[in-house]
Parts: sequence; structure tokens; C-alpha cells
Amino acid sequence: MGPEHLIHPSDILVFTLDKTRYALPLSCVKRAVRAVEITPLPKAPRIVLGVINLQGAVIAVVDMRSRLRLPARELSLDDRFLIALTPSRQLALVVDSLEGIRQLDREQIAGADGTLGLAPHLKGVAKLADGMALVYDLDRFLSLEEEGELDEAMARGN
Repeated sequence: MGPEHLIHPSDILVFTLDKTRYALPLSCVKRAVRAVEITPLPKAPRIVLGVINLQGAVIAVVDMRSRLRLPARELSLDDRFLIALTPSRQLALVVDSLEGIRQLDREQIAGADGTLGLAPHLKGVAKLADGMALVYDLDRFLSLEEEGELDEAMARGN
């Protein structure tokens, strides 16, 4: 399976975590919002910080740092939440900053065919004019076990 099966020429949203650039296909991003207070969600998976209420929708907030094994840090008012769509739910992903939208061509994707040995949650590496960004795979973001734990915690929390 080559890069053309991974990401069609399209837009991506580039964001940062600890000065490393990551990206999501823009089609997976519903919106970006400023960080707000998070309500704890007991018995949620470890990477879930809690939930937020966004225009009446209760959305789980996920710690991208934990998933990527980056050093933990306190939530800042400068942080952003990316409201993203996985195959089964909306999630709020905590990111440090947004760099903006970039357009990709097929030639700008590397590693999508598995040749780079990327982590399971990454689709590939986007080669941008000013560097690279790791393209995230939301389809494999939460494990089946984490999905089940989150479903149960959300059901108890409502």
C-alpha cells in the first residue's frame, strides 16, 4: 500500500508538541478551540485527561503527550484543543500550538508504505518546504481496550 492510499493530495493541519511538528488530515479536524477547564472522568483510560462540554456535546480530552511518551506538563491557557473525529467518536486533542493548514501532494509523503518503521499511530511523514511533520492516524489512536474503557467511563459519567 503506497502513499496514495494513505493521504490523497489534500490539506493537513500542522500543530506542535514540544517543538516537534505533527499533522492531521484536515478532513479529521472539526475545529480548534482554546484550552478550557477539564472535568475529570473517573475510570477513563490513562491518556484521557477528562471531558469538556462544547456546545452541549461532552467530549473526551486526550493527552497527546502521554500517547507520544513526551514529558508531561501542566495545561496552559495558550494550549489548543483540536476537536478531531475518529471512526467512533469526537476527541479533544491537547496540542501546544497550531502552525496552520498546508496542502500536500503524494510526493510529499514518506513512510506510508511501512519502510520507515513508524509507530503504529503514525501514517507517515509529510515533507514540507520548511521541514517535516509526522502525520497522525486517528483510526488507530485509541486501542480497542482504551475505546471500551472510555465508553464505560463516559456512560457512568452521564
